[in-house]
Amino acid sequence: MKNIGIAIAAPGGYALDEPALARGIARLEAAGCIVHNYYEPEHKFQRFGGTDAGRLAQLDAAIADPLCQVVMALRGAYGVSRILPSIDFRRMADSGKLIVGYSDITAIHMALYQATGRISFAGPMMCDDFIREEPVGYTLDQFWHCLRGPVHCVRGTATENPLVDVQGTLWGGNLAMVNHLLGTPFWPRIDDGILFLEDIGEHPYRVERMLLQLHYAGVLERQRAIVLGDFSGYRLSPNDNGYDFDAMLAFLRERLPLPVLSGLPFGHVKERCTLPFGAQAHLKSDAEGFDLTVSGYPTLP
Repeated sequence: MKNIGIAIAAPGGYALDEPALARGIARLEAAGCIVHNYYEPEHKFQRFGGTDAGRLAQLDAAIADPLCQVVMALRGAYGVSRILPSIDFRRMADSGKLIVGYSDITAIHMALYQATGRISFAGPMMCDDFIREEPVGYTLDQFWHCLRGPVHCVRGTATENPLVDVQGTLWGGNLAMVNHLLGTPFWPRIDDGILFLEDIGEHPYRVERMLLQLHYAGVLERQRAIVLGDFSGYRLSPNDNGYDFDAMLAFLRERLPLPVLSGLPFGHVKERCTLPFGAQAHLKSDAEGFDLTVSGYPTLP
């Protein structure tokens, strides 16, 4: 990806391993990128990558940078919710830049699409995808392949998925952030969608509760399928009495009005695919897993 300009901004959390930032920047530069880093560690504030005004200024500067084609989030954590009303999404869309991140950045993907219809990318961030001592080939290959386009493919492996063959608008991200925006001005109404979801540290009953909220709000009946990524980082207790993720998934498959698939390599895991939020997708499953083929999204020149 020679001479691709990448701007780094911190709309959410700050870098937990600041010395590793140099390694991440060097890794991008070794791939031929020109990196413009708008995050300044000395200006971090509480748990955030800066004050609300400071983080908004980082994002604005990255969007305005004429030498950058990609704006990548430093990391997720939390913070985007606090600045959502102040983000100029029309300016962001008109810049033509490819916005990349996941987790907390889901809020930007959703609000940007709702306000402008602009497609963005649920993909890697500087921390910790590029700062790792040992890079994860799958994650980085997925990222560059997706941004090159014009068609991007993801294979998910899982048994016992329902057999489906559907097409629709690909959207979703972090389940907590998706639910967080329900009923707000930042919620995109998407019909005939393929909804991808992941989360970290959410107990199975909380995942169930959030999905039932989407169901009771009438969101899921308008979708073609749900594709679940990684849901880990929780600990079962004796109170669960046999209620685990598989039991929860079985219940949802009986209760929800659409097929629910698992096995998407996406979430707070090392090996993570890149997914264009708002692109057109074809989802086809078989006995061993599924293929998700995505097209109709902006790419690098």
